[in-house]
Amino acid sequence: MSERAHRRQPVVVDSPYFEDLAVGSIFNDAPAVTLTSGHAAFHAALFGDRLRLPLSEPLCHAVTGSRRSLAHPNLVCNVAIGQTTTPSQRVRGNLFYRGLVLQRPVFIGDTLTTSTEVVARRQNRTKRGRDATGIAVLQVHVENQRGETVLDFWRCPMLPCRDPAAQTGADDTLDAIPSELDMDAVRAAVASDWRLDVFRAAAAGPHFDDIEVGTRYVVEAADTVTSAPELARQTLNLAQAHTDAAASPYGRRLVYGGHTISMASAQLSRALPNLVTLIAWRGCDHRAPVFEGDRLQTELEVIATHELKSGGGLADLQVLVSAERGPDALEPGKRERVLDWHLLALMA
Repeated sequence: MSERAHRRQPVVVDSPYFEDLAVGSIFNDAPAVTLTSGHAAFHAALFGDRLRLPLSEPLCHAVTGSRRSLAHPNLVCNVAIGQTTTPSQRVRGNLFYRGLVLQRPVFIGDTLTTSTEVVARRQNRTKRGRDATGIAVLQVHVENQRGETVLDFWRCPMLPCRDPAAQTGADDTLDAIPSELDMDAVRAAVASDWRLDVFRAAAAGPHFDDIEVGTRYVVEAADTVTSAPELARQTLNLAQAHTDAAASPYGRRLVYGGHTISMASAQLSRALPNLVTLIAWRGCDHRAPVFEGDRLQTELEVIATHELKSGGGLADLQVLVSAERGPDALEPGKRERVLDWHLLALMA
């Protein structure tokens, strides 16, 4: 074959399998993303989250001192996670997130750049009639346009092996993932110059001093998952299962986990309408898949409260989400727990 003919051969744009990932590999190829008012409007249209500061420029300016609107923390997380998906395009499901701390506020106009490192690999136990898979622990580092750290966290996708009968021997520990949040780092992430007294005066209803440990909230109104592939595309999420049913082990498009988390956040903002912002995730476990058309319902409990010297405090919240399967499901009407999200939110 001539060199010219050889050059005409197609170039296959593929993505890695579990065996292709190596501990220490770093992926930083995702485009940097400048958050715009378009991102904010699309996020608001998808989820209807009632967090006050991203919605009200006057209130945001009075509290934060910035002339720019605060980017919703889940918008920030969704874009950052989407930027990490080069090594996990073939994902069967993202199992969990750990240790996520929003180390500084992000405003509309800020630019996010993300680097992702493979820090551990473990093949799952093989089962008869099931193709081989493994889990990869990814450590994610996100910076803004000034080189300041915005996020550090870990996530754990499950990937198929290239060889369905593979025995890779990969058996790393998951010790790279911290078992607990560093609460000093969480407290340091709260902006010291924010006027929480202004927020408290502007927002009627329960604030930090009014909530009680052990209180449980059940949000009666469920919400239906729609436009799931659109969020994946907007956030540059390359996971094939979110846009191509043929790439999903379920034969249906798998809803991106950040979509489920953002819907839970919107329902959380109904139960506690005076959250200032979300600061950290102790952990976030996807218990079962979510599909387009599922109806999601949220309940939450105040696990603990942490007073801040600057005023206000952090609410330690356990958020549980269940799904009632949509009419196209194999078992329509079935209800199943799909998300266990443990977070810390700032209250005035």
